Amino acid sequence: MSRIGKKPVELPKGVSASLSGQTIEVKGPKGARTFTAPDDVTITIDGTAVKVTPRGSSKRARSMWGMSRSMVANLVTGVTTGFKKELEIQGVGYRAAMQGDVLKLSLGYSHEVNFKAPAGVTVVAPKQTEIVVEGIDQQAVGQVAANIREWRQPEPYKGKGIRYKGEYIFRKEGKKK
Repeated sequence: MSRIGKKPVELPKGVSASLSGQTIEVKGPKGARTFTAPDDVTITIDGTAVKVTPRGSSKRARSMWGMSRSMVANLVTGVTTGFKKELEIQGVGYRAAMQGDVLKLSLGYSHEVNFKAPAGVTVVAPKQTEIVVEGIDQQAVGQVAANIREWRQPEPYKGKGIRYKGEYIFRKEGKKK
């Protein structure tokens, strides 16, 4: 039995949900998001709560039950508070700056890296060594943060590169004479 799927998703004030077939649309102060559930689960809206129940007892139905409930909960979180990923830049001469809607990264290459965020995701550089990625879609925010981090992943010898805030990089000892 899914322990996640059993809990109903509460809709806070200012958030409305509508259901058409297997597609649920959630509207809130930050925007609107939709999710189409697989045929293995049934979604119902009871006043201020959304419930997800499996249609059978197969392994697939039970796994889709928990996943669908988590997706609906993420829709509600996205339209109320949104999602945020913070990145740190470490290294001499490594820096980030916003120029209009383009993020300019100096990462030790012979050229600057220009990164344009996709629609629905905002990228901000409050300091030269910090990047904040925000949006209402958790998958898109995580993907944009991963794409930025990919330009210069942290290396284990000096720790230089772009890392998630609070990420620990296992340090290695260098060559010995």
